[in-house]
Amino acid sequence: MPWAVGFLDEETKAALDAFPLDIRASFQRIVELIQANGLERVREPYLKRLEGPLWEMRLKGKIGIVRAVYVSATGMRIVVVHVFAKKTQKTPRKEIVKALKKAKEVQ
Repeated sequence: MPWAVGFLDEETKAALDAFPLDIRASFQRIVELIQANGLERVREPYLKRLEGPLWEMRLKGKIGIVRAVYVSATGMRIVVVHVFAKKTQKTPRKEIVKALKKAKEVQ
């Protein structure tokens, strides 16, 4: 059974959809890698652990760097809880706090 990748809510999906096509294509490539190889086999530079239950998909495009923060849920599911453009070297604390708050809603 392949991994299923979804979004916490429509707002999170809309945040990803607001980015240019190359960013969305990067997201789709990572999703396909996860589905083909399994989450446990996909590592950096595509995925990286952030904090606690949070992991990030590392997306790149012409506009710069975007992160899709996700948690793994029961039943081989990945739930994207937060998407944002990264402007600094280190992931801003406020983005991690937002993602942690949203992650609590995932079953």
